[in-house]
Amino acid sequence: MVLPKDHISKMQQLDDGGREALSDILKQVTTRYDNLFEISFPYSFGFHNPPVNDGPHDHEWHFHGHFLPPLLRSATVRKFMVGYELIASPQRDITAETAAERLRAVSPIHYRDR
Repeated sequence: MVLPKDHISKMQQLDDGGREALSDILKQVTTRYDNLFEISFPYSFGFHNPPVNDGPHDHEWHFHGHFLPPLLRSATVRKFMVGYELIASPQRDITAETAAERLRAVSPIHYRDR
């Protein structure tokens, strides 16, 4: 999950620094996913803005994004999630905490640029 440090309810509220920070973190995360097994890593990603159909929701909504990786076990054994798993209850081979530790441990420099 990607969250801004300060409360905003929609992407349009990001200032220049916020947009730059968001693009930087997206680059860092996607690079680390690729570096995990040194392959082009498949994932789904989505931003969540507030509902727009029944008035303003700025006070009750926090802008965020979700990475939905397949949580690969290795470069050759992939787990592709289906619709229900993407939003509801993923069947994971590893915990989110373990996955985060593994991502933090890999280089922030893309393996093709080393």
